[in-house]
Amino acid sequence: MTLEILTHDALTPLRHGFFTRKGGASSGIFSGLNCGHGSSDQTEAVAINRERVAAALGVQPPSMIGVHQVHSADVVTVTRPMATSIRADALVTATPGLALTVLTADCQPVLFADAEAGVIGAAHAGWRGTLLGVLEATLAAMEALGARRENIAAVIGPAISQRAYEVGPEFLDEFMGVDPGYSRFFSGGHGDRAHFDLPGFGLYRLREAGVRHAEWIRHCTYTDAERFYSYRRSVLRHEADYGRLISAIRL
Repeated sequence: MTLEILTHDALTPLRHGFFTRKGGASSGIFSGLNCGHGSSDQTEAVAINRERVAAALGVQPPSMIGVHQVHSADVVTVTRPMATSIRADALVTATPGLALTVLTADCQPVLFADAEAGVIGAAHAGWRGTLLGVLEATLAAMEALGARRENIAAVIGPAISQRAYEVGPEFLDEFMGVDPGYSRFFSGGHGDRAHFDLPGFGLYRLREAGVRHAEWIRHCTYTDAERFYSYRRSVLRHEADYGRLISAIRL
């Protein structure tokens, strides 16, 4: 099966993509393009999937760079191929030939580009990382490489939508403790539950930070099981594990 790669005009002409689960070698609950070495999927299947992604990006697998994601605001500046054991949640580079990648299964994958300056970034932005400032930290790291904030485009890929993201009162309290104005990103749920708008919050933080062009690609990982992996869906189905989607951008 052919790979399905979602792209956005704001990031062109740079080669990039939010890869769906279609076109992969994994089977069972991982069926499709599972690119997560941290999953319990067969190592060989994940390697084949990542090779297919690298080929689609026009790079060799060692030039497809990722990090060990920990829901932080930490950013790594990449100048050459490196191991994925570095603990961080975003990467930036101005080195041609490198592809920056993040893995997600409901969290926001965010791809950044200042095509004029030749600087790119990629961030894994779950609710905690976004609240801690991973998006703003990525922008600052890109500026350190010569990007200009007003020239940066940022696109949020497939992520869990508000209608599918029900949270408890302690979740809401954590946001209110930072800024009561964040209540705008919550809507009523059943009882004391609420629904959180993760992509809306991400877009708000990007635009407040001065990004010229910030958009969400408007695909929900939870509601579209044929195309996307979802951690939350796997938990509700009592599945043993879940696949990881890959998003990438290269110079």
